[in-house]
Amino acid sequence: MAEAIARAIDSNQHLIAEAGTGTGKTFAYLVPAILSGKKVIISTGTKNLQDQLFTKDLPVIRKAIKQPFMVALLKGRSNYLCTYRLQNALNSTFGFSKEEALSLAKIKSWAKCTQTGDISEMPDVTETDPVWYQATSSIDNCLGQECKDYAECFLVKARKKALEAEILVVNHHLLCADWSIRDSGFGELLPDAEVVIIDEAHQLADTASNFLGINVSAKQFNDLAADTLLEYFKDATDMPALRTACEDLEYEVKDLRLAFGVELKRGDWQEIETNPKITAGLNAVKEQLQRLTEQLELASVKTKGLESCFKRADELMQHTKIILGDTSGKWIRWYEIHKKTFTLSRTPLDIAAEFHTFMQRHQAAWIFTSATLMVAHKFDHFANNLGLANAVSASWGSPFDYAKQSLFYHPKGLPQPNDPEFIPTIINFALPVLQASKGRAFFLFTSHRALKQAEALLKDKINYPLLVQGNRSKAKLLDEFKAAGNAVLLGTSSFWEGVDVRGEALSCVIIDKLPFSSPGDPVLKARLSAMEQQGRNPFFEYQLPAAVTALRQGIGRLIRDSTDRGVLMVCDPRLLKRAYGQVFLDSVPPMKRTRDIEEVRVFFQQES
Repeated sequence: MAEAIARAIDSNQHLIAEAGTGTGKTFAYLVPAILSGKKVIISTGTKNLQDQLFTKDLPVIRKAIKQPFMVALLKGRSNYLCTYRLQNALNSTFGFSKEEALSLAKIKSWAKCTQTGDISEMPDVTETDPVWYQATSSIDNCLGQECKDYAECFLVKARKKALEAEILVVNHHLLCADWSIRDSGFGELLPDAEVVIIDEAHQLADTASNFLGINVSAKQFNDLAADTLLEYFKDATDMPALRTACEDLEYEVKDLRLAFGVELKRGDWQEIETNPKITAGLNAVKEQLQRLTEQLELASVKTKGLESCFKRADELMQHTKIILGDTSGKWIRWYEIHKKTFTLSRTPLDIAAEFHTFMQRHQAAWIFTSATLMVAHKFDHFANNLGLANAVSASWGSPFDYAKQSLFYHPKGLPQPNDPEFIPTIINFALPVLQASKGRAFFLFTSHRALKQAEALLKDKINYPLLVQGNRSKAKLLDEFKAAGNAVLLGTSSFWEGVDVRGEALSCVIIDKLPFSSPGDPVLKARLSAMEQQGRNPFFEYQLPAAVTALRQGIGRLIRDSTDRGVLMVCDPRLLKRAYGQVFLDSVPPMKRTRDIEEVRVFFQQES
């Protein structure tokens, strides 16, 4: 694999490379990238993988090869402390809660000694704490070179290192954000590279699709109002109409959130257009945002802070108008309701042409790699999604002996997934497997509702620790799972991939059903409808390949090492009863298969 990547880099070619679990794909791309002496950007799926590359994998290679190289880690803007905003918050006359004030005091102490300003290095305030909004910047509220703290800015220092480094480690969010920014002609975040390596490449199309669209949210409206009020109390108390405009916007946003109702969901734009209460609420928010923008334009001459708020309000106004007024048919419009906020989005129907243009503009060798890029031994789905017409493709299977190390159990008599008794019945099928495995299992679900139903049924039926996604953070759950050694963890999508548990603690993976995306999802519905209108077959071209990739990711949790052993159980009868089930079976590792629970018991009894 390393040799194939070296050839692609030398000849400036694009390569799609699938490498099974345990191949060592990270080293397979890092070594030729470093030895090429070229400027390389490596993009990973998550910040955790980014940190692992930077703090673990690259130091190992540095010891192993003689060639010196400079490496830098670059994250998105909101991952770095902003001393200007922190000071603003500390000087604010706004009332913070006792907990927020305590957290801000801790951040203030840390700010004096941090070298990088990377908030993940802060031990006493977690990255997910909302108080970080007061001490980090966004593209909306950053003052740029006008900021009085610009010379000491942690983000500017990180970007300077990124420009100087030969190997730059980023994540897909940052890569795609930079791509969408470049298109509008400002703020070049990432330096020009000669090689771009995309790890966890199966996630790229979804991330890119989000960034090429436009989103406006209740949080953006409220943040704008809150930041404007901060500037108002500091420098514009002679403009009471500005304060009123902020407070009125917050009121209208709150009213609109209530109009959307209590159900947390993603919905189709038609639902908005046919609901007069929501339509009236949207118009009221738009009118109030317009008033605030006009007030901010008058105030913008006073200070850089107020000028920045005006620019934000103006851009937010433009985005709101675009989303509300789009009828071109080239975009999907949809909304999402969260507990306290809502998001309105406009997403492209297809990103293949856009991505192809982006790659052509940057004449680098692009390497795409992941453990799950093929569907039934073909790369078509992945290549078509990103418009990769001229890429070379290759695959390397896992070095693990799946036939000896694993067993694929698919019991007889399973109900159809749409059966109201589906979850209770599969729990009854899963119980003897969990007894045989002595816990030590991931039970993965395709919906949160199914997970909650399973939790209620399982808690009185097993004697093993039951850990449930949503009750604690993902990292905490994983730590508890590894420490317990006999736990059963119930998880949804975020546990299907990017989770690495080696050894006996995870010896069984149970999957409730084939992971087809919800047909009611507004983005999926619009995509499938557009493909139908083009005379294409959306099920075989889009839904089936995406579900196969997701299933392969879920199965990939089971065997993580050459000494691991485990049982995979899939509870969906469509695997054998529908013709398309064969596509899934052709994409599963070469495991021994059984429909007999006795073979499962024997497999676990053979553990040394």
